[in-house]
Amino acid sequence: MTNAGSLTTVTTAVAAAAVDAVVEELVEIRRGVAVLQAREAAVLARAVEVVRAQDEAPGPSEVRDIPLRSMAAQIGAALRVSDRTVQRHLSDAVVLTGRFPATHAAFAAGEISRAHVQIIIEAGLPIDDDEARAAYEAAAVELARRETPGRLRPAVRVLAARLHPVPLEQRHADAAKDRCVWVRDLDNGMAELIATLPAPIAHGIRDRLDRYARRVIDARRASGGVGGDGVARDGEDAARALDAAAAVGEDAAAGGNADAGANADAGANADAGAYGDTPLFGEPAVHDTRRIDEIRADVFTDLLLTGHGSPEVSNASIPESEAIVAHVQVTIPVLTALGQDTTPAELTGHTPIDTSTALKLAGTASGWDRVLTHPITGTVLAVDRYRPSDQLKRALRVRDEHCRFPGCRIPTRKCDIDHTTAREHDGPTEIGNLAHLCRRHHTLKHHSAWRVRQTPDGVLHWISPTGRHHPDTPARTLVFTPDHESHRARLPA
Repeated sequence: MTNAGSLTTVTTAVAAAAVDAVVEELVEIRRGVAVLQAREAAVLARAVEVVRAQDEAPGPSEVRDIPLRSMAAQIGAALRVSDRTVQRHLSDAVVLTGRFPATHAAFAAGEISRAHVQIIIEAGLPIDDDEARAAYEAAAVELARRETPGRLRPAVRVLAARLHPVPLEQRHADAAKDRCVWVRDLDNGMAELIATLPAPIAHGIRDRLDRYARRVIDARRASGGVGGDGVARDGEDAARALDAAAAVGEDAAAGGNADAGANADAGANADAGAYGDTPLFGEPAVHDTRRIDEIRADVFTDLLLTGHGSPEVSNASIPESEAIVAHVQVTIPVLTALGQDTTPAELTGHTPIDTSTALKLAGTASGWDRVLTHPITGTVLAVDRYRPSDQLKRALRVRDEHCRFPGCRIPTRKCDIDHTTAREHDGPTEIGNLAHLCRRHHTLKHHSAWRVRQTPDGVLHWISPTGRHHPDTPARTLVFTPDHESHRARLPA
């Protein structure tokens, strides 16, 4: 007779052993991944050594580093990765293997992960003194062997600050030189606008946005528009409260009294509509139910695009000739514009956007380009406009959208128009011999062993110095289209 207690113990032991086997296998996989990543870093560092062994080309800096750019371009094309990304990885590999050898050794042994490595380097890289950096690295690696990346980050920051020989004031001044703004596209027609700023300024901006947003919320509650529970009440009262809050916000921005919000509804202007559901287009606020994060974002947009927290104040104070205007390019299928199709419009080169926003933007445009495309392949055949202009440049801009080197996404407005076959070699100035190249890849084309030819369909066939072929297809043809056979099957006899 089997003892129930013994059976339960055996079952539990079997389950525990199965779990332990899974955990152990994952540990081994992660260790193997780290070993391979460390090996990749060593190979990338060796690639830089190969480049350094070559004679430096004479001329300006953008020409002298052509061998490194060419190496990055060859690796990137082979791996289907942007050569800028590859060049960054090359630099990172040199830093890891050369300035943080103990970290690389632990990485190669599978003792720490890539996340640990990045955190150790990020915090320790500003330490220029070799002895101080070595002392920092030894302590940081030992800590990384037993802590998660999340716990490691604050610890190594404190450690690096203690061992850094340069005063914090000087380091902050140097770091402030790297401040920047950039955009990262998201799904569903959205994007992130990211700014790297001195911490007090960044938090100050957030605080001002927060104050604007809370004034709107407070005025909305006082007027009975939307309470703290987010339930909409009287729409007209809410609109008046939001307008008053916007006006109060402007007073505060100009040095007004912070207590002015108590009388926010006293001088409301029912026609202002400062913070509607779509403040970008100045529509009136009706039944406003936005969360505070949405209001912060709307205030942020109005402040940057108009210079004020509300479009109305901006329109009254900034002459049209002096306004800073944002420029975007939108592509709208003609049947979508006519309301006969639901194919989404596109913020050219970035992401699809909703039809309503696209039509509003198109309504404010000074002119429209008509783009004629092949009905099957989608290749751009021509671009025309009623008013005279440089049609060839527009056709190229629509066809290319970005730099035509494999993997590059620099938009055409920042690119040069390059003759694929040079003018001095009788290359014609026509769409079949022109393409947009960013300054980096334009220079690479003319000062390295890279070669390129263009076929009538606009495809650029790049040939690396080692003979590898890398075709680059125009962006307009990289869409879902019916295949030839199924298309013919639907044509009338």
